[in-house]
Amino acid sequence: MDFSVSSEQREIIEAIKRFATRELNQDVISRDKDQIFDRKLWDKCGEMGLTGLAIDSEYGGMGYDAVTTSMALEAFGYGCHDNGLVFSVCAHLLACTVPINKHGSQKQKNEILPDLCSGKYIAVNAMTEPDTGSNPFAMKSTAKAVEGGYLLNGTKIFSTNGPIADIALVYAMTDKDKGFHGGISAFLVKSDTPGFEVGQKFEKMGLRTSPIGELVFNDVFVPADAMLGAVGGGARIFSESMDWERACLVSAHVGTMQRLLEGAISYARTRVQGGQAIGKNQAVSHRLASMRTRIEASRLMALSAAWALENSRMASINASMTKLFISEAYQQTAMDNLQIYGGNGFMVECEHERYVRDSTGCTIYSGTSDIQRNIIAGWLGL
Repeated sequence: MDFSVSSEQREIIEAIKRFATRELNQDVISRDKDQIFDRKLWDKCGEMGLTGLAIDSEYGGMGYDAVTTSMALEAFGYGCHDNGLVFSVCAHLLACTVPINKHGSQKQKNEILPDLCSGKYIAVNAMTEPDTGSNPFAMKSTAKAVEGGYLLNGTKIFSTNGPIADIALVYAMTDKDKGFHGGISAFLVKSDTPGFEVGQKFEKMGLRTSPIGELVFNDVFVPADAMLGAVGGGARIFSESMDWERACLVSAHVGTMQRLLEGAISYARTRVQGGQAIGKNQAVSHRLASMRTRIEASRLMALSAAWALENSRMASINASMTKLFISEAYQQTAMDNLQIYGGNGFMVECEHERYVRDSTGCTIYSGTSDIQRNIIAGWLGL
């Protein structure tokens, strides 16, 4: 594996950093406080190509490989201070748009992907249910075969982008006897389909500019050609999409950690207490040293996991290890950053407390840290 950055990749990275810094960082504190998703900022991300990074160019995407996508998302996380917007873009791209690019019919790709890549459509992954949490084997949503298609019934919860989505990638049981492996199918459902309702919108501790909510399906008819992939193929599609999300979403966190480190170093050099810069205090300098070490390890793990997505049968364990390590590294880095700023870090207007709140979510979404450890242990034969 050679992760040296090509001149083309360097141009991509710098362009995304400039764009995000210039266009996406207005009024983040107030939008976070009021839980405002700014569609204008989303549209700008679409114009920049962020909503279609890993999608084939013939459908309006950027056509990047997984490693270049990882680098691009790191640059996005570095430049954009709106962590909720970054999260919504990644959920749209990795858990919804990538699966359609990989498993969609020619008709589905021609009709849907251009609008997803441009940002005209916002996508939501509809998997988690009220009684299932991290256990997809307990899925209760059903898709009953009827003449010409299927009737969807069920409720999905904690669906990122749910309240604002134009299209949902919905997983439902088509054969209860076969269970999760072979009994789950995936469907593409427009939000204006009769019987498809947006339920409760939830208020979160962090990532508050990324809307999350409940999706309800009451006898929603979907034609047979709305199925993504084959009958019973939903488990494979979902698992692959989680590999992409776990491996690449955390790349954005690496960029955020890098920006926090650079700011903390500058502050430690200029903040004077007791007659000297606080960076001269070992308690502070060691925090910064640990932050730098975690970032370097995280970046290498993210690039390795992205490479594995397209080159290795070990992609799933690499994705889980990467998600586990980087999410916990991000949370610890956010805490260290706040401690370095002290009382200033605790104040909302200084923004550092928001990173503590936002980073807490990363140890939960896409499978909690405990779930990642379970997956890794399974690969170890335990």
